[in-house]
Amino acid sequence: MTPSEHTPVSHTVDAAGSRSRLGGVQTIGVAIAVPEPYGSELREYRASFGDPQADAVPTHVTLLPPTEVERSQLVEVERHLAQVASQHRSFSIHLRGTATFRPVSPVVFVVVTEGISACELLASDIRRGHLARELTFPYHPHVTVAHHLDDSALDKAFDALSDYDCTFDAMAFHLYVHGEDEVWRPYRAFELAASPVQ
Repeated sequence: MTPSEHTPVSHTVDAAGSRSRLGGVQTIGVAIAVPEPYGSELREYRASFGDPQADAVPTHVTLLPPTEVERSQLVEVERHLAQVASQHRSFSIHLRGTATFRPVSPVVFVVVTEGISACELLASDIRRGHLARELTFPYHPHVTVAHHLDDSALDKAFDALSDYDCTFDAMAFHLYVHGEDEVWRPYRAFELAASPVQ
C-alpha cells in the first residue's frame, strides 16, 4: 500500500481505485500507517481471528476516525493536513502487548507504549477547521487487531498477541478515503517535517 504523493486534489479515489470528479460526500480518516513487515503481519493475525475488516482496513494508528466531508472541501482538508504535518516532527512508536476496550466496545488492540503524547498532539491539531468534531470516546492511540467479534475470537486475539513487540519511526501520516466497496485506501501521505528541537 503506497499512497500517491501526487494525486490531483480535484479528484478522489473511488471504490475501484480509479479517480472520480468531486461532488457529494466522502468518508475520510487520518492515520499513521504501520510499516512493513509489521503492517502485513498484524493484518494476517487479524484475518486469522476471523475479522472481516482485515482485508478492508490497512494496519494503522488512528489520528482522525471516520469523518464525512464534502468532496468540495478536500482541497482545504489537504491544506490543513499539510500545515499540521509541517508543525510536527517524526517520532518513534513502540507497540507492545494487547489490551481491550471491553465491555464498552468489543475491540482488542495492540498497545502503543511509546509515542502516545506525539499521537495525541497530532490528533488534536488535525481535529480543527473542516475536521473539527467531537469524539465518541476519549482519544487513545492503538492498533486494532479484532473488532466486533464474539468473545472467544476476542480472547484468542488478546492471547495470541500478548507478547507482540515492535518499534518503528512515524515519518508521516496518511489521509485515507472509504470506498463504496467498504475498503479504506490511502489518498495522500503528509511528511512530518518540523525541524528537530536544538
